[in-house]
Amino acid sequence: MRRLASLALAAALSAACTAQAPTRDTATAGTSAPTATPQAPASLQALLDAEMPTIPSKAGLWVKHLTTGEEAAYHADDVFNSASVIKIPVAVLALEMADAGTLNLKTRLTLRAEDVRGGSGVFRYHDAGLQPTLRDVLLQMIITSDNTATDLSIAQVGGVAKVNAWLQAHGYADGMKLVQTTGELFAKYSALTPADDRNAKTNGDHAYWLGELTPRATGRMLAAIEARTLPSKAGADELVRMLRAQQSGARRLPHFLPPDVAVGHKTGDFPPVLANDVGIVYAKSGPIVVSFFQNAITEPYGEAEDRMGRLTAKIVAYFDR
Repeated sequence: MRRLASLALAAALSAACTAQAPTRDTATAGTSAPTATPQAPASLQALLDAEMPTIPSKAGLWVKHLTTGEEAAYHADDVFNSASVIKIPVAVLALEMADAGTLNLKTRLTLRAEDVRGGSGVFRYHDAGLQPTLRDVLLQMIITSDNTATDLSIAQVGGVAKVNAWLQAHGYADGMKLVQTTGELFAKYSALTPADDRNAKTNGDHAYWLGELTPRATGRMLAAIEARTLPSKAGADELVRMLRAQQSGARRLPHFLPPDVAVGHKTGDFPPVLANDVGIVYAKSGPIVVSFFQNAITEPYGEAEDRMGRLTAKIVAYFDR
């Protein structure tokens, strides 16, 4: 009997202890653990300093909010292989010459068989004898990065040396240079042998570059275009219309932006080692210039493109918070 009483007392004490000290599962039933809110970057520069070193390429970036004036840079004065981004100053010069009356955007150019270039663009799929206007040619150079249109445009403004003289006169020579036409560039690549390292040429040999650009100089030009001070209000309106009609798809700068955030931009490509994108992002807080270059890419090309889009989305979120 005493043994039964002792057992009953022990059971009662055990039940009391259990009731007074509920388990963690019982205490948290029906509730959820608080979710940590991501810390907003202290500054735009802090955001770039945290993100850019993680990119497995030679990467450079210049960003400026054109309303607040806040800007940040990462390797923004390094020289990069421009690929097709160098086509922007060609268009600016052509539009300036149209303002001055030395070119007429309505002039029709006759496409000859010897004018056709490979690579990007649509003119190479047309018959010889096609007669687009100069405005059409400039548009295709920007929105489809048409290489045939590019060399036609370079010829119309007076050649490679004329473009570089214009860059010098306008204060861009320290960060912008047209090296050659697309026809000259492709001839060099065509002469390479299977033993030659094409990617090494693209990454490091300036003789195999279409142009040389720094993110800062390119961004400064875009800021002047958006401000309608380059080449003129009418010329800038024309070029912004072209940039906003970009047909390169939704990768890179626009990829992860909300659908109501427009982007006017120009890409430059040389897969698998080069992916550039520069433009004006029309955020709720105001226009933001993003001048983003990646050379010597070592990761899958699509991931390199997506990194540009993810960081652009973070930049917009920083300003629109």
